[in-house]
Amino acid sequence: MKHYKKLLLAIVFPVILASCTVPGSYLNASASTNDDSSETVDILERVNLYPLTADKMAMYKAPRLSAQINPELDDKVAAYEYRIGAGDILNVTIWDHPELTIPAGSYRSASESGNWVHADGTIFYPYIGFVHVAGKTVVEIRAILTTRLAKFIETPQVDVNVAAFRSKKTYITGEVNEPGQQFITNVPLTLLDAVNHAGGLAADADWRNVTLTRQGIEQTLSLHALMQRGDLTQNRLLLPGDIVHVPRNDGQKVFVMGEVNEPKLLKIDRAGMSLTEALSNVGGINQLAADATGIFVVRANRSVESGANSNIIADIYQLDITNAAALVIGTEFELKPYDIVYVTAAPITRWNRVIGQILPTVTGFNQLTEGIKNVRAW
Repeated sequence: MKHYKKLLLAIVFPVILASCTVPGSYLNASASTNDDSSETVDILERVNLYPLTADKMAMYKAPRLSAQINPELDDKVAAYEYRIGAGDILNVTIWDHPELTIPAGSYRSASESGNWVHADGTIFYPYIGFVHVAGKTVVEIRAILTTRLAKFIETPQVDVNVAAFRSKKTYITGEVNEPGQQFITNVPLTLLDAVNHAGGLAADADWRNVTLTRQGIEQTLSLHALMQRGDLTQNRLLLPGDIVHVPRNDGQKVFVMGEVNEPKLLKIDRAGMSLTEALSNVGGINQLAADATGIFVVRANRSVESGANSNIIADIYQLDITNAAALVIGTEFELKPYDIVYVTAAPITRWNRVIGQILPTVTGFNQLTEGIKNVRAW
């Protein structure tokens, strides 16, 4: 009798342990964790749990981008005037006075025979000497030259234009086909123009988080909204010294884990990614092991990472797809970078895993008992 009591204890003890620790990971609304002070804290106090249902989907759905006009940009473009800077080359024409217009010969280009704007912002012109032109428009320069040449030429007919734009530039960096500097000319240069001049976006471009740095101040713009949805409020008139950077989409990733057929990391493409698309890309849920009521999206609270004082560490969204039609809801839920899609295990799956750990122990004790019996019988 004492032998069988020991055997029963050896069998029951692993079951007691298994009731405390279930193999594998799964999300449980009543789960708890211990902090450094060994005080039990309910994890539900640190997260927000939102059910993804048809009547509440509008609360979580990202606002749809639509075409918008940009009157502010239109006004800036209409009032735009190029102002001369050091390094530019001016072409000055004095009608009926070819000796002043092309003194070096008619076979040279305008940029070769033009008037170079020196570092001090001046040009030299016959008869009138040095003229300060930096910061002025061609109309203003024409008026100055006309006034000063009138002392030597009767009613001079003066025309001024820019033969080469070299003083002002902006920079396009990152994931474009032809990154580099672009000179600002008398034609207004916008963000969209600059990207097109750079050969367009590269394959790995993150066009939703383009940065424009102006005088040390950085702002984030969306080329997706501008180019795909026609939101002109995302366009900007570029100024000298502006830096436009198109980042890689390396940070545009989500993690799909749990009871799916192919758990893996996915990269959000230019069109975005919905919850249903993420599940499809990993072969769907494991029909035998997954709990169809437990499709979770875990989204970290970024304000905590930035140092803000918040007790909420994450938002968790739960989708129930026991009815396959609920996947339509999933198509409306847009994933964000670093979201974790987790499909939890069904209760029977967790139980089977417990039994799978216990059975080798029970089998071993059965074999040990049979061996003891055989030894005694022998």
